[in-house]
Amino acid sequence: MADKSKHIDPSPTPAAPLENGLSILGDFFSATANYLAGLSRYTADFMVPYLISTRYFQQVDATRMATASPADTLAAYLGLLNQNVELINRGVDGALEMVRRYTAAEMNDFMSAFYKSVWQLDAGDLERMARRQAQLMSQVTMAYPKAIAAIEDEYGFHFERGINPLVAETERFYLYQIIPTAIGIEVNPAAKPICIIPPYVLGANILGFLPGEQRSYAHSYANQSIPTYIRILKDIDTTEALQTMSGEDDARDTALFCRKIKARHSKPVTLNGYCQGGYNALCSLLSGVLDDLVDAFITCVAPMDGTRSQGLAGFLGKLPRRFNDLAYGTKTLANGNQVADGTLMGWVYKLKSIETESPVAAFYRDLIMFAGQKGGKIKVSKTAAALNYWLGNERNDLPMAITKISFASFNTPIAADGTLPVKLFDAPLNLNRIREKKVPWLICYGTHDDLVEKDCALAPLDYVDAEITPFPKGHVAIATSWSHPDSEYALHKRFSDNRYRGPVRFHLDLDATLDGARHEVSKAPRPLPAIPAPTDTETTSLKPAIKTPTARKTTPKSGPRANKKPSKHSPTTKKKAKPMAKATPAKNKKTQ
Repeated sequence: MADKSKHIDPSPTPAAPLENGLSILGDFFSATANYLAGLSRYTADFMVPYLISTRYFQQVDATRMATASPADTLAAYLGLLNQNVELINRGVDGALEMVRRYTAAEMNDFMSAFYKSVWQLDAGDLERMARRQAQLMSQVTMAYPKAIAAIEDEYGFHFERGINPLVAETERFYLYQIIPTAIGIEVNPAAKPICIIPPYVLGANILGFLPGEQRSYAHSYANQSIPTYIRILKDIDTTEALQTMSGEDDARDTALFCRKIKARHSKPVTLNGYCQGGYNALCSLLSGVLDDLVDAFITCVAPMDGTRSQGLAGFLGKLPRRFNDLAYGTKTLANGNQVADGTLMGWVYKLKSIETESPVAAFYRDLIMFAGQKGGKIKVSKTAAALNYWLGNERNDLPMAITKISFASFNTPIAADGTLPVKLFDAPLNLNRIREKKVPWLICYGTHDDLVEKDCALAPLDYVDAEITPFPKGHVAIATSWSHPDSEYALHKRFSDNRYRGPVRFHLDLDATLDGARHEVSKAPRPLPAIPAPTDTETTSLKPAIKTPTARKTTPKSGPRANKKPSKHSPTTKKKAKPMAKATPAKNKKTQ
């Protein structure tokens, strides 16, 4: 006979529902607290530039209001109010859409768990869901910011480590050579060199995204043994020559660097501008200062005619004319020099895309990203962390003259004859010079780029012939997603049924073509020159001409400010280099 005293009653004890209920309430309370903390942080990140903008606005408009007519002032402020209302409506609509997407993804699980806990008295699923929500909110609010801060050591070039040598320097720029990170790859000094011009506002480090993960635009060239150089801005806060730099200074410094590179490799340079750097590089090329130094041109997501941009140009076009002025974004430094506030310019990009960049929309966008990871520990990818590090930390102030060049390109279209809306050296810049000099040009753009749209990037095609290559995704995908050698649209490959080629492939093919032409010329028979009869004057001894040595002009270097943390771009060796992740060299496709 069975011992009834050892029978276990499977029914829950009176304490179990209480324990489950307290656990659920605790998790939901934790999730709510982290939700509010996270949303507050996202709101603060958005509002700080807004407060900066209001201070500039008050300073500038206080003086203009005294001279403008009341009717003009009223019309301008009504127009500004109308745009603000539109921005609010778009921001609210975008935020609600993000909330809807998140709740739609989570609501089915919640309703199922709630139904089971009420009608089946089983709160297990509800308890697990509450724990998951608490984990998600903690991930966005606490773990994600820590991961973003921790990626700093892996993100970007870190020139202060001394891995990439400093080759040349002016009062405003450094020129570094990028060393390959792929195992077994060395620079081929006989190959055609390339010089990369990064964007001013977005910074250079986005082009050295994650070198240890083989996600770096600049290293995509270097890892193919190409002599790769990049122009780096000095610290604008401590470099007065950069604060007052003109477009002509930009062109002259680029010419100096290209001359240095050409002398090192005995070949003309391919000039490669990314984003805003592409437009500035084009201006330098059209000015003539790069003649005989640069023989090929590559631009990536570069705004060639900003007036064709539906996003940024459309946003600026809706501003009342009175407020579409650089004075409302100008920062006055302690020494009295004025620069364009890079933080504020980055904020303008957010306003343009307010549907996805408002605090609520951005918070739920990140929440949706983590919610997509079902089961197990929620992880933060290095790509996501590095992108957010770039967005939060890489915003540079701009010299006013450079800002005016970009401002003109977004407010005045290219003329019918191909003349740009800016001048250098008091001379017009015309796109037809590209055709006259027979410079091969590759234009790369992003198919889903909402900052520099396709029409904006391809505007030169109305005036000159150029090769084009579309890349999927957005503005920085070429530098992040497609810079990996094994990606579908890797920069050294041909793709889309060989219809397009990446910028690295374009450069390699160009170098191979030029080498082939030189080889054919070297094989051609040359007639021996006739030996003339000696004359009386030739029997006398000739003294060689003596050249008078000229003093080499040196450019003073600007040192870092005392007690200031060294810049990543400063050529010092403060930090010990960390070993890169093991990488295998990408195999080149046979060119056809």
